[in-house]
Amino acid sequence: MNGADSTQQCKSSLLNAIAGEERSIVCDMSGTTRDAVDTKVTLPSGQKLTLIDTAGIRKRSRVAESPDGAEQISVDRAMRAVRRADVAVLVIDAVEGITQQDFRLSELFAAEGKAVVVVVNKWDRVDPRLWTVEKMADNVRTQLRHVAWASVVCTSAIYGRHVEDVLEAVLDAGEQHRRRVPTATLNMVLREATQWKAPPTQRGSLRKGRIYYATQAGARPPSFVFFVNDEKLFPDDYRRYMERQLRDNIGFPGSPLRLFWRGKPKREPRARPATSTTPGAGGSASRGGGRRGGGNRVGGRGGGWGGN
Repeated sequence: MNGADSTQQCKSSLLNAIAGEERSIVCDMSGTTRDAVDTKVTLPSGQKLTLIDTAGIRKRSRVAESPDGAEQISVDRAMRAVRRADVAVLVIDAVEGITQQDFRLSELFAAEGKAVVVVVNKWDRVDPRLWTVEKMADNVRTQLRHVAWASVVCTSAIYGRHVEDVLEAVLDAGEQHRRRVPTATLNMVLREATQWKAPPTQRGSLRKGRIYYATQAGARPPSFVFFVNDEKLFPDDYRRYMERQLRDNIGFPGSPLRLFWRGKPKREPRARPATSTTPGAGGSASRGGGRRGGGNRVGGRGGGWGGN
């Protein structure tokens, strides 16, 4: 679980609520958690999880002001913890709102290809006349555009409210992150998407993009390869359209997608076979050679070189 400086208390409270006992120190003072701490949890279903409580990640300027440099080490360890996790939980303070550091963390999670759950904590302190869960979720996805596909859960960890929803969102995001789709299903969605909105035609040219088929190349995150006539014929807006179609028709809530576009390999021009001619030796590789006695004619009609 990762959070900015102001959410250190929120993050540790949430972990303790999920674990059902006090595993992390809850304190208003920033920097309480310096190392990434692994917590083993066994769910009632028997499923085992490893929760990683990381150090709160503050702004770079404030990290640089750390007198002993220990905080920079903590941040580095937190970043390494993110890379070994399957699902990243970004904890946001509902009162403070989304910060610039939250935005940067979401960008990091997306770049690393992690499934993401955004937890808006301290929901009990939000004015219900101004905010609903749906309105807050839309606000989060708008501001954190790199993870607009993330699951959003509003909680009050200190009171244990909706903590089970966080766990459910994490498990679902992890499942979607590992998900594989049959090729037949994928191409059925592909056909319907292209019928609804055909690939564009290149400006100033009659060339039009064609998608032959698609297949899933990997998981964690789900990655798809689209085989096309020329990848340059598919602009970014059409590629985003195709990703939306995959999400609308197949799902993947909480998980990023990777789409790769592969064009047909260009054929290399055939090399012409080399021909050799020998002056004065009756006959040659070309047509018509040797028609007159010992003369050699090259290339059909016209004069030859050599003599009778």
